[in-house]
Amino acid sequence: MITPHIPGFTGYPLDRVDPLRTDAAALSSLAADPKARVLRLPDLHPEVDDAGALVWDALGEAHLDQPLILLGLADGVGHFALLAPTKAGAPLYRAPRLMTLLASLSTEQAALYGTARALIDWHGRHGFCGRCGAETQVIRGGWGRHCCGCTLDHFPRVDPVVIMLAEHGGRVLLGRQATWPVGRYSALAGFLEPGESVEEAVARELYEEAGVRACAVRYVTSQPWPFPAQLMLACVAEVESDTLTLSPAEIEDAFWASRDEVRAALAGAEDARFGAPPLYAVAFTLLKHWAEG
Repeated sequence: MITPHIPGFTGYPLDRVDPLRTDAAALSSLAADPKARVLRLPDLHPEVDDAGALVWDALGEAHLDQPLILLGLADGVGHFALLAPTKAGAPLYRAPRLMTLLASLSTEQAALYGTARALIDWHGRHGFCGRCGAETQVIRGGWGRHCCGCTLDHFPRVDPVVIMLAEHGGRVLLGRQATWPVGRYSALAGFLEPGESVEEAVARELYEEAGVRACAVRYVTSQPWPFPAQLMLACVAEVESDTLTLSPAEIEDAFWASRDEVRAALAGAEDARFGAPPLYAVAFTLLKHWAEG
């Protein structure tokens, strides 16, 4: 039996203290506390200690002149991230080293890093108002921006994405993109469109990418994905037929995998038919859920 697996980037360990985000005096007091901590993010990548935990530094006076994001409280102590300057509109770089580090982090530690990264990325893309074009400034302890022109307030958003296993005859459909590591296969996925339910998005994406028609969709779990800021909605969809018509623009290759083949891949067996998604990806969680039957 495969043991249960908690989705990566979940289990945020800090108290988000939303009411304090609008309390300027409370924010200043938290930042001035000698116990206050700031997440160490060289080049916006996490730094990990020998125990595999994120490294925090004291929030000294040198940081107080820089925009801060209040990530939350632990035992009443403020934990922050520096709002590092980024090139407007440029996506944050994901080095191979980052993927290795994420595999070593607990879900809670990854949730802390993912939240900080997603917020920093959002600020980097919202320095100017989308309605009037005027400059915006940080508000709410780093959880919003205020337009200096039309006074519109902007808040971080997440983009919903469906990720799903098509199921037929006791097998599931796995596909791969050309940019993935050699041998890796995973669940199919796609963004929800305006006016769609989760079930409708699952059905549309499966038909567009693989030519299979869903007849029943069941929700399994969700995961925040901070690259840059998605909410992955994991589902399993029964389909009418196993005949595939792949979209070459989306899928390089796909095949139907049995439970034994999925179990072998999840276990990292040398003779596995395919390479499984990384541990911190919700696709791994979804495959484990299905493999348990």
